[in-house]
Amino acid sequence: MMEFKTELSLCAQEVQAALDTLVPLTDCPQRSVIEAMRYSLLNGGKRLRAALLLHFCTACGGSEEQAMPFACALEMTHAYSLIHDDLPCMDDDDLRRGKPSCHIAYGEATALLAGDALLTHAFTLMMKHGTYSAQTRLAAMLCLSEAVGVYGMIGGQVMDLANEHRDDVTAERLKETDGLKTGALIAAACKMGCILGGGTPEQIEAANSYAQKIGLAFQITDDILDVVSTTEELGKPVGSDREKNKVTYVTIYGVDGAKKYSEQLLSEAKRELEKSGLDTPFLLAMTDYILLRKN
Repeated sequence: MMEFKTELSLCAQEVQAALDTLVPLTDCPQRSVIEAMRYSLLNGGKRLRAALLLHFCTACGGSEEQAMPFACALEMTHAYSLIHDDLPCMDDDDLRRGKPSCHIAYGEATALLAGDALLTHAFTLMMKHGTYSAQTRLAAMLCLSEAVGVYGMIGGQVMDLANEHRDDVTAERLKETDGLKTGALIAAACKMGCILGGGTPEQIEAANSYAQKIGLAFQITDDILDVVSTTEELGKPVGSDREKNKVTYVTIYGVDGAKKYSEQLLSEAKRELEKSGLDTPFLLAMTDYILLRKN
């Protein structure tokens, strides 16, 4: 696990450096919104989604360097979603990764625009950078756009908001919600990596199945951490699910039951990698990391 964490950290540093270059701060009338974009985009993070894209790409025989602009576009999309998630009209969180959320630091209007700008810039980046064929580029872009749209991440957020203050949310409803809100972007990362690496349809399907399982496990771990962690360790407020009376995997299964469910999903995810020939040490270790992470 230490070797995996070192490799993940090095990958995050490379992605961070690329993001810093791709969203430069310039003296222009739009400087305030660019500052807000960079504030959230460069505010650390493990860069798990970018790492998944890059490692699935190389597992399929592709180039990490060539795929980097697409990994950065994915991180911009993720940053946009976090800015909007934290807004008072959504999850209403004042902290993100131990720092004031974007709307606390820059105001709601600028935060809203910064999120919009990051999403737009992500697609500009994929169109302008890289040396892929038009067919490959469009396939990767379509994968991302579908993942974050109304039948993907946004749809999951709509369901998540509807689930608040309800005590009749079933496990199936919760899995459907999280499969879209959290799982869709993780699945896009894995599938885009395969597309950019020249993977077979079978490998793309295996990557999608793997991603759905680790995405759900990721959300289960989030639910557990919201109960057992601290604000200092997690970098954002804990206990928010309880305050909003949200049904979570912990309320349905209990902490131990939720952990066992996560372990089962991650075991199944590893089998997806093994049967498709994508079982690299990094991708296998990623499944264990999701279960063991502390923030």
